Amino acid sequence: MLKDGKTTIGSWLTIGNADVAEIMAHRGFDWLVFDMEHAPLGIGTVENLLQAINGSDITPIVRVAWNDMVLIKLALDIGAYGVVVPWVNTEEEAKSVVRATRYAPRGNRGVGPRRAASYGDKLIDYLKEADKEIMVVCQIETEEAIRNIARILSVEGVDAVFIGPADLSTSLGYKGDWNNPNVEKAISTVLEASKKANIAAGIYAMSIDDAKRYIADGFRFVALGSDTGFLISGCRKAIEALGKEERWRGRTNS
Repeated sequence: MLKDGKTTIGSWLTIGNADVAEIMAHRGFDWLVFDMEHAPLGIGTVENLLQAINGSDITPIVRVAWNDMVLIKLALDIGAYGVVVPWVNTEEEAKSVVRATRYAPRGNRGVGPRRAASYGDKLIDYLKEADKEIMVVCQIETEEAIRNIARILSVEGVDAVFIGPADLSTSLGYKGDWNNPNVEKAISTVLEASKKANIAAGIYAMSIDDAKRYIADGFRFVALGSDTGFLISGCRKAIEALGKEERWRGRTNS
């Protein structure tokens, strides 16, 4: 979809429960990112979550904890179709990400794809196709990355760049103020560079209105909240809709 210039919508998954993953996978998103950077998800848990979404049309992507070839290898071996890698600030760091997702001679990914290759049953087929199929998303979250955005986008194998407004605003000195004009300017810099390079730009939307605005601007890999966010929002809306007066009507002290 991204290569065809289409807009994709996804969400972050942070709760280590198969029911949550299965529910999210059948709600109409194009992709889910299983977050191993900020959520308490181990590699075994993520594998179970990926198994839970079998049969859905969702594209499973793992955000690894760091730009590390071992972490990237593990995520791909359990069946992730791509990785989001945090803190990519330079061209060389972007090249390192791509190398970690490719087998020799193009990269340094070790051979042992396990679940990704049906536990070895489809190993040869997987080895032939994996380099072409794995999606690489570099996270842009610092002033250094903004300065180097054109060079990062020039790296062959980078399929998308992704902005986390909270991280970026904090890095730029505007903690919690992701609507600050200087943060917005940095976001626009990434978007325009991405359009010029014909590489998809992604961003985490803090609200539905933000998501609509980002899509209109040209972002094509848009995260619409997270599992915990939807849970909080649903609870809050239900309580507010019922109202405090209704909640307590008919109750007596006992």
